[in-house]
Amino acid sequence: MYRAIAKNKRNTVFIILLFLIIIAGLGFVASYIWGGGSWGIFIGTIVGSLIYVAIQYFAASSQAVALAGGRQITKADDPRLYRTVENLAITNGMPMPKVYIIDDPAPNAFATGRDPDHAIVAATTGLLAIMDNAELEGVMAHELGHVKNYDIRVSTIVFGLVVAIGFIADILLRMSFFGGGNRNNNNGGNPIMLILGLAAMIIAPLAASLVQAAVSREREYLADATGAMTTRHPDALASALQKLGEYGRPMKRQNTSMAHLWISNPAKPSAMSRLFSTHPPLEERIARLGRIGTSF
Repeated sequence: MYRAIAKNKRNTVFIILLFLIIIAGLGFVASYIWGGGSWGIFIGTIVGSLIYVAIQYFAASSQAVALAGGRQITKADDPRLYRTVENLAITNGMPMPKVYIIDDPAPNAFATGRDPDHAIVAATTGLLAIMDNAELEGVMAHELGHVKNYDIRVSTIVFGLVVAIGFIADILLRMSFFGGGNRNNNNGGNPIMLILGLAAMIIAPLAASLVQAAVSREREYLADATGAMTTRHPDALASALQKLGEYGRPMKRQNTSMAHLWISNPAKPSAMSRLFSTHPPLEERIARLGRIGTSF
């Protein structure tokens, strides 16, 4: 378990570097097409992206609960959920996170924040309605597993980088179609470079989404294992995942940029969504938990 967490943290560095390379590539394309290789455009693209990500690092958790329509609760508002999270936080030796409830019949939950001292966990009313106490504990142990493993920090950074890449690519595409590139320099008349630049601007957001999905899938497996180790009851989490598969439905308020935060895919399944899915198949997650259970 500890080796997996250490590997998780090392991979975080490589993930961030990969996203920065994608952003740098977009900056190079922009500088070559519109600036004739100007370093000013290249550096400006990277610096602007890093500033945006830094802002997102502190603001993303608040944005996530706002996008989901969550409301913060106290122990008096929902003693069952609050005490479940409180007991798990004590078991893990972690600070008590803020607890939110989302009024949505779709059963789901997520965790966000930049570190355990600034963590948020949230559950939908649909989840609370169908889970028994052991299953609810399993789900919230999974979410606190994301907090314990610092997945919430990685997810926040990746969220900011993915949005930044999409934002940059969108601006460059609009400049290409409406500005026609830089026709005042020698590169403006090079249609091959313009075509390659347009291709890069289209592919970059897709590549970023694929990397985001791959990263999130691995972290879901690790959070499942961490939650099972915390409760010593992997069958309860497996049962909760089974219910999520049986009672699952699309969330009323969906946002693809935060889909990777939820314990279960919040969108309606489709061929395209499966390709870019941020979650591994529930059947595989349940099978892995079954194998973990045999070790207790």
